[in-house]
Amino acid sequence: MKKLIDTIRNIFKIEELRNRILYTLGLLLIYRLGSFVVLPGINPEALSGSGLQKQTADGILGLLDIFSGGAFSNASIFALGIMPYISASIVIQLLGIAIPYFQKLQKEGESGRRKINQWTRYLTIGILLIQAPAYLANLNYQLLPSAFVLGPGSFLFTFSATMVLIAGTMFVMWLGEKITDKGIGNGVSLIIMIGIIARLPHAFLAEMNARFTTAGGGFVMLIVELVLLFLVFAGTIALVQAVRKIPVQYAKRIVGNKQYGGVRQYIPLKINAAGVMPIIFAQAIMMLPLIFTKFEATQGLGAVFGNIYGFWYNLVFGLLVMAFTYFYTAITVNTNQMADDMKRNGGFIPGIKPGKQTASYLDTIMTRITLPGSICLAIVAILPVFARMIGVDGQFALFYGGTSLLILVGVVLDTLQQIESHLLLRHYDGLMKSGRMKGRLN
Repeated sequence: MKKLIDTIRNIFKIEELRNRILYTLGLLLIYRLGSFVVLPGINPEALSGSGLQKQTADGILGLLDIFSGGAFSNASIFALGIMPYISASIVIQLLGIAIPYFQKLQKEGESGRRKINQWTRYLTIGILLIQAPAYLANLNYQLLPSAFVLGPGSFLFTFSATMVLIAGTMFVMWLGEKITDKGIGNGVSLIIMIGIIARLPHAFLAEMNARFTTAGGGFVMLIVELVLLFLVFAGTIALVQAVRKIPVQYAKRIVGNKQYGGVRQYIPLKINAAGVMPIIFAQAIMMLPLIFTKFEATQGLGAVFGNIYGFWYNLVFGLLVMAFTYFYTAITVNTNQMADDMKRNGGFIPGIKPGKQTASYLDTIMTRITLPGSICLAIVAILPVFARMIGVDGQFALFYGGTSLLILVGVVLDTLQQIESHLLLRHYDGLMKSGRMKGRLN
């Protein structure tokens, strides 16, 4: 406890780190306040007990409401959240594989990154032009006519609300970029995480109410559920941080006037190199059918993929998680660059020639170790189904795995690692006893 207090003091001794943390908290507070600002033209009092809030109590719309921190069910200016931006990012990254123009941009460094970001913003607006009218059509269906100041289906309300929803999402995207640039952690991931955390107390209260009234089991069953949640949480942390070490025998080298023998070191290759991004991407794809059914989860594709506890939803979701794990690992882990760096520094893998053969060997290893990593990630993604099967309330079950838990674990670990880097750079102890977070290499 004393070490934790000392670490917090050290954090606030570093002016740059302190300013970054306060800046991040300030922007996240702005985002949370905006989640309660109702769209102009809608009577806020009409939202209480409305069909919209019942619609988002469970199922895939409930999950979407969690990602938006309750903004979806509040008919807020931030109702569509950051998911349209994530969907646009997925499309642009896929285009980077298929279209030479985007492949060229990816290799142009900072200038190429700026152009890709610009294309992502344009595509985000295009997606919003589809999603915003669909969301408003859903409002007309779920809310009473008296909830609309200008009347349901009014052209003026539809046009103005569409512009407000587009501006709201673009503002949230801007907040995320500012957090990434001047704050601490990944801004977009933090925005999603803060929305999930905001809904956790509500979900826990719903589970308590169920245990002490309808579902039964009382206090004992609630304790069992919390123990299971802790075990799943610990297992997810282990999965996110799992590292496999591949030995590298460095050739003899001369430093000054002293000659050193070969030193065996390790290449850290993570079993889950993609982190939480595959599950975020897969979840964004699973929500696409709702756009074409005007957020109606009982008809057509919405009926098939609207039930997040159904067989087909979880089968497709699990396969998408595995596919995106391989896809994102291929993007983030550059085996050719690793092989070139080893060759340039006089290192080699025993029995493998430097250069292309080393790159091919590393690529083969990554393909093999990514398979169990992707399977474990897919299992964690569908764990809420099993929690629901043992009687856990639908809202609370979403925290037993799936997108919610993985985002919480991944984003928290990433943010803590960035804070720790600032501390270690200035010769302070890190956040753990050893001075480094568990799972990182010395």
